[in-house]
This record gives sequence, C-alpha cells and structure tokens, in this order.
Amino acid sequence: MRAKGLCDMPLDVVETLADLVKIPSVNPMGRNVSGDIYYEHRVTAYLESLFRRLSLPFERFEVAPLRENIVVRVEGSTPPEDGGPVLMFEAHQDTVPIDGMEIDPFAADIEDGRLYGRGACDIKGGMSAMLSVIARLADERPANRPTVILACTVNEEHGFTGATHWAETYTGKKGKSKLLHRAPDACVVAEPTELNVVVAHKGACRWRCHTTGLASHSSQPERGDNAFYHMARVLLVLEQYARDVVPHLTTHPLVGHPTLSVGLINGGISVNTVPDRCTIEIDRRVLPGEDPDAAFTHAVTHLNSYVVAGTPVIHDRPFMLTKGLNDDHNSALAERLAQSIHLHAPTAGQRIGVPFGTDAPHYAATGCPTVVFGPGSIAQAHTKDEWLDLGQLQTAADILYDVVRHWED
Repeated sequence: MRAKGLCDMPLDVVETLADLVKIPSVNPMGRNVSGDIYYEHRVTAYLESLFRRLSLPFERFEVAPLRENIVVRVEGSTPPEDGGPVLMFEAHQDTVPIDGMEIDPFAADIEDGRLYGRGACDIKGGMSAMLSVIARLADERPANRPTVILACTVNEEHGFTGATHWAETYTGKKGKSKLLHRAPDACVVAEPTELNVVVAHKGACRWRCHTTGLASHSSQPERGDNAFYHMARVLLVLEQYARDVVPHLTTHPLVGHPTLSVGLINGGISVNTVPDRCTIEIDRRVLPGEDPDAAFTHAVTHLNSYVVAGTPVIHDRPFMLTKGLNDDHNSALAERLAQSIHLHAPTAGQRIGVPFGTDAPHYAATGCPTVVFGPGSIAQAHTKDEWLDLGQLQTAADILYDVVRHWED
C-alpha cells in the first residue's frame, strides 16, 4: 500500500533529473555576478515541494542568503533514538557556471541515452538517484531497513560551506537538527564515479598571493614599479616548486602525489598605467592525512626563500582549507556498497582514489565512515556539453536501494 500523501506514480529518476537540470543553481564561485541563474534556492524549493508530496519530514537550514541545506528523513525499522542505525545520503545542489557551454545548459535534452545540461553529471544525476531511493523507501518500507537521511547541501563547488554547516548541525556545534541528533553510522556522498567506490581523495588549500609596486604613466615607466614584473619572478619560483618539490613531499597508494597550480591572475587598471598590484590564486592539493595549513606554510616558506630579494610579496590567509578523504576507516562500508554494485554492474564497484575533492571529508571528520559514489564520469563534469548516461543513472538508483534493503543482512 502506498504511503498516505505519496504521488500516484513512483518517482521517475529520469524525469526528476530533467526537472533538476531545468532549474538553474549556478554557484557564482566568488565572482561579483547576479541574475536569476545564481544560487541554490530554486532547487531547494523544488525539493521541499517533493518532500511534502511524499509526506516526509524535512528541515531547512540557512547557510547564507538564498542558500539553504535541506534534509529529509525516512524512518527505519528501529528509530535511531531507540538505537537503530542511520545511513546518510548526501548530494550538493549547486553547479559550476555555464560560461563557454555549447548547449542550452538548462534544456535537459535527451539524445542517444544521454541527458544533457549543466549539473546533469555533477551532481544532479546522483541526487536524482538518491531521491528515487527515498521515494521508493517511503512507499515500500522494506523490513530491517536503517533510517535514511538525505542531505542536499549548498556551495560544494566553492568552499564546502554547506557540508561544513550540516556536519556542525547534526553534531550540535551549530544549531540543532530535529531529524538527526548524532553522526550517522555510514554516509554515501554523490559524485560521478562511474559506479565505482571512492574511498580516498585529495583535499585542497587555496590562497591569494599579491605583489605590490608603484603606479605611474606608461610613458614614464621608470617613475613607477611594475607589480607584474615582481609577480613574474614569483611565478617562476612557484613553477619550479610545483614541478620539482611538491610531487616529492609525500605519496598515497590510491591518489598519488600532491600538486600545486596557479589558476587565476589579475591586476592593473589600463594599458597606459604601470600596475601597482598583481594578484594570483594558488591551488595546493593535499593528500589524505596531509595538513592543508602546513602545506600552505611550506609553500610560503619556500617562496620567501627563493624569490629575488626585495620582491614585495604578500600572502593572504587561505580562503579554503579542506582535508582529503582517508581510507583508514571506511573499508566495511566500501565492501557493503561494492557487493550491491556487483549485483547490478558486475564490471564496476572498484575501490579507487581520485584527485578531486568532495563534501565527504567533513562527514568523515565527525566519525562517520564515508565513501563517494554515483553515476557518470568526472570527464563529463564541468564541460561545455555536460551529460549523463541514463543507464548508469537507473543502475545507481537500483544499487543504492539494494544497499538499504539489505543493510541488516
């Protein structure tokens, strides 16, 4: 019998993905931009409407203006308040910007078994799979099931503040949740993994570095001090550091070696003005177990030791410090998930490490065994024609439901 208040038809995972892709939830990524496509609030409203249709209890938590985590709960056979287990699913609501896309980012067109659009792969496909499991659990209520929490968080793409806020909420450090009063017993974070199980990944330290100078008219450059030339010397040192030092600092069997990259540079006000300031943004990827703050200190110390004496360099404190996901206490969960994967996708289910970051370390830090799993490939994420294979989408939904259904086996 269908639970009271549920929609008349089971939740269609492809239709749900199409709905989500058609709703813009673009992360501005720190840029000073505005418009109807930005922030997650429209997706949050859609999710609330869905949870109301399913007659499931949910909560919303403001992280920033127009940015709210939304959390829903499906009761288990034994409530966690009485000692029952809690399995948490998590997916982020935001997408990267649409600049440079060669398809309509919000059309959700389907062709040759693929759904196209921004966020289809990263990570509205994984979210749709989890939503279909939530709806199916609410309808079928299988025996011996855990309580399942689905947390849909904000700002994964530029700071992980939604995940941080939610972890602090359920552990009681920031506010209080009525649906989850402790760390879950296990967590699966949605990201495109091609139906493999990510048990380890890198973290990141990101900061801004500035060089200063003295502005003057470009017809008399000798009266000024060009901040760009100073930055050129800084960049040469960073290039050598990234090539010859960072890769040899440490290693991890699943994710390789750490890296450093300079991704943004800006400065100057006009071509006929000697620039008095130049700014770069640096990305240092850290391995599981590495301290991102220590990585920052090491880089700054190296730069200060090797840059030309007298170069005016200023380092801001990092605007992102996030640890990697360690594989030191998630093996049992990985094995449980892999068993379900092998039932539905025999060639998938490998336990792997990846170089990109996710929300997962923030939940692992609360003592919750955490892995990363989902349909799609990172090769399609953030691309000009982002798409998701719909066969993998349905398979991911079946796998996640199977994990819940056999949790007590």
